Parts: sequence; structure tokens; C-alpha cells
Amino acid sequence: MPNTNFEQKLSQFKTYLKKMKSYDEAIGLMYWDMRTGAPKKGIAIRSEVVGVLSGELFRMSVSDEMGEMLGYLSEPEQLNKLSHIEQRSVTECKKDYDRSKRIPAQKYEEYVVLTSQAESVWEEAKEEADFAKFRPYLEKIVATNLEFIDLWGYKGHKYNTLLDMYEPDMTVAKLDQVFGALREKVVPLLAAIQDSPHQPNTGFLKQTFNKEQQKTFSLFILKQMGYDFEAGRLDETVHPFATGLNPGDVRITTRYVLNDVNSALFGTIHEGGHALYEQNISPDLVGTPLATGASMGIHESQSRFWENMIGRSRPFWNRYYGDLQKAFPSQLDAVSVDDYYKATNEVRPSLIRTEADELTYNLHIMVRYEIEKELFSEQVRVSDLPEVWNQKYRDYLGIAPTNNGEGVLQDVHWAGGSFGYFPSYALGNMYAAQIRRTIRQELPDFDSLVEGGNLLPIRDWLTEKIYRHGKSLTPAEIITQVTGEELNPDYLVQYFNDKFGELYKL
Repeated sequence: MPNTNFEQKLSQFKTYLKKMKSYDEAIGLMYWDMRTGAPKKGIAIRSEVVGVLSGELFRMSVSDEMGEMLGYLSEPEQLNKLSHIEQRSVTECKKDYDRSKRIPAQKYEEYVVLTSQAESVWEEAKEEADFAKFRPYLEKIVATNLEFIDLWGYKGHKYNTLLDMYEPDMTVAKLDQVFGALREKVVPLLAAIQDSPHQPNTGFLKQTFNKEQQKTFSLFILKQMGYDFEAGRLDETVHPFATGLNPGDVRITTRYVLNDVNSALFGTIHEGGHALYEQNISPDLVGTPLATGASMGIHESQSRFWENMIGRSRPFWNRYYGDLQKAFPSQLDAVSVDDYYKATNEVRPSLIRTEADELTYNLHIMVRYEIEKELFSEQVRVSDLPEVWNQKYRDYLGIAPTNNGEGVLQDVHWAGGSFGYFPSYALGNMYAAQIRRTIRQELPDFDSLVEGGNLLPIRDWLTEKIYRHGKSLTPAEIITQVTGEELNPDYLVQYFNDKFGELYKL
């Protein structure tokens, strides 16, 4: 005889989750609008609307009704009756519930309004290189996060609580070890590259490239990757991002720089990698908290894999350089594919993270990681950040910004309160290199597929191994299941040595 109470509770739980997801999608659409074209004068009121809806969603997530459903369904007897997807939905919601229950709903709503307004102020401050304009917002955001950490509780370093939100079970101790080992290998390789006499000519990349032609080529490459334009769109924004409202609506943005053809191109491929993940999540996960990436590290592995390990590869440009020349004949007709490939993979310390080469990119992440770690151990204050930022750039990359727009204000993440996110980028590079090794073993014609412009089998392999699972598997489960071992940074070091050793004749 069926357990009527169990079935009723499970049905009630699923209906409740779908309602929460509806609020979440509406909020996501408003955020996208604020970042892509909402009138400036409407931002303040729109931020309040987002705050109200986010507050309502937050209240649902910590309501007595949610607590009662989770209490019942997480009992071992009931949990064992659930499918894998249902079990993961319950455990994910329970983790969020236990954490969020400690935050007063009104406080959370105020925080959402604060970060929404801060993102708009950050855009102006970045444009004007005016840290003083953004500073009071950032001080409130950091102070609120410190309050939240005390309410959530923490083990070891306070920053661990924030790291766990983006990469479950990641800690300062683990990152110190992994980043330390990576820096130990990257810095000598960077020095050897800088000493090499075989430096590429890059001047032709800094000509004027028509914005509409850049957009047309970006759209072309997205189609080649298998991005579904019936389930997404490409727009322009100050800081590129992807937003997955549901697998049928995954939007990406890019930023066109007239004197740099590669900025928008590789930004688009990067966000396209995120979008392929979100577009190919299993329909079985829609309406659950699992219809998203396993973690930000796994998510970034896909954007970095497509951007660098495919998009900056020699086979890719053997196929697509002719198309790029047709788009920009006056700028590139006299440039060979070999010269373009070398220029596109130039290693040179630079100030802007999103425009950094593959090798030094990780050093940009380590700067941000060190700063966030110090902020949340209260070793530095927000007012110190420009000076601290500039010094760390001198220490890590041997260069320093000339203004705060190209320095401490360059990223949107802190305006949105996304502390703990930055390490995901470097973790993503490590995951990507490990996944690359496996896919090349299982698809022995990998380079031929890329060189033939046949990218769909690669997308399909990634869908089968990673994308379709969404968040139904943990990051550790995915990387172990796909590659047969836990995260191993040695594959990234090997990839760097092979690629740049050949390019710079080391």
C-alpha cells in the first residue's frame, strides 16, 4: 500500500521548488536587464524590486513550511525512498536552509538592494577610475559578509565559508597548497619565456576593428561551437557574463574593444563555454536546484577549456583564421596564420585579468585570492585596497596600474558580493587541463575534429560526461568519474610546458 503522506510531502516539495525557481528566473532576468541596457535612472527602483523579490525567495527558502518538508524528507527512512535527483535536491536545499536560516530575512533583502545598487555605481567608478565613489558601498558589502560569516559559522579561516559557496569543501589550506605549487612552477616558466629571443609580433592585433564585424564573427564562432541561438542570445555589456535562466534561455554578453580584435572574440568563446554547460543540462533537472553547474570551478573549467584549449589552439586557427581574414581583410591579409597564432598566445604580464594570457592569468587570480583572504581575516581594510592591489601586482607580475580603473576597480565581482569566486577561475584551469587529457585519449582524432571545424562531437562528449549532470554530482565526483583521479594540478603545468615550450623554443 503506497505511503500517502510520503507522496504528498514529496509532491509538495517539488511544487515548492518550482515556485522558488520561478522567482529566481524573474530575478535573473532583471539582473541581466540591469547589466545590458536598463535606463540609468531606473536602476535605483529596479534594485529595490530585485530586493523585494529576492527577499521573498529568501523567506521561502527558510520558511517553516520548507523546514518541515526538509525535516521529513531528510529522515533516513524517507531519504532512501527518493531517486538520486530527489535525494540531491533535498540535501542541497537542506544545506542552504541550515545556512540561510541564520540570516534575518530583512537583512538579506537590504543586502540584495545594496549589491544591486553597488554594481551600477561600480560601472561609473570604473569608468572614472574613482575608487572613492565605490568605496562606501564596498565597505558595507564586506562588513555585511563578515556579519553573515559570524551567523553562518566557520571552521578554521573565516574565508572558508565563502569559498565553500562556490567550490564545496574548498578551504584556504587546500588553496594555499595548490596555488603555492602552481606559482612555484609558473614563475620560472614565465621568466624563461621573457628571456626567450623568440618573441611574437603583436602590433597587428591593435589596429582598428569594426565593432559590427567583430559581432558578426563572434556570432559565427558561437554557432560553430554548438551554441543554440533558439535558447540564447548575445548582447553587449561592460563586463562579459553568462546567465542561465533555464536550459532553454541561456544568455551571454561580451565587450567590444575597437583596437583589440581578440578581446570580444575570446570573451565570447569564454562565455559560450559557460552557456554550452547550461544549455545542455538534463531536462530531468529543470525546476530543481540541480539545474546549474556542479560548482564554479567546474563551470570555469568549461569556459577556460573552450576559450584557451580549443580557441587558442593551432588546429582551431588552421580552420578559422581564413574566416577571420575575410572579416578583416585590410588588417589581417598580410598576416600569416602562424604569426596570428603566436601573437594570440603571447605571454606578457598585463594589468587586466580578462585580457591576460593563459599562463599569467593564474597570477591575477592569486592576487585576488590573497586580498580576499586578508579582507576576511581583517588584516586589511577596504580603504587600503588600491595600495594593497598595486603592491601585489608588483610582487606577482612586476607591473602596477596607473589608475584604479585598470587596477582594483577592474572586476565587477566585489560589487555583487561574490567573495570566494575568484579562486574558481584558477581551479577551472586545473580541471580543464585534466579533462583535456582524458578527452584526447577518448577522442583520438580531437585535433583533427577541431581543425576540420567539427566541434559538435566535442560538445557532445562534454555533455555526456559533464553538462547533463548539472549539480546532481559534486565537483569531486565529476572530476574523478571523468578522469579517473582527483584534481591534479600537474596536468596544467604539463600543458603549459608543452605549449609555451614549443611557442618560445625553450
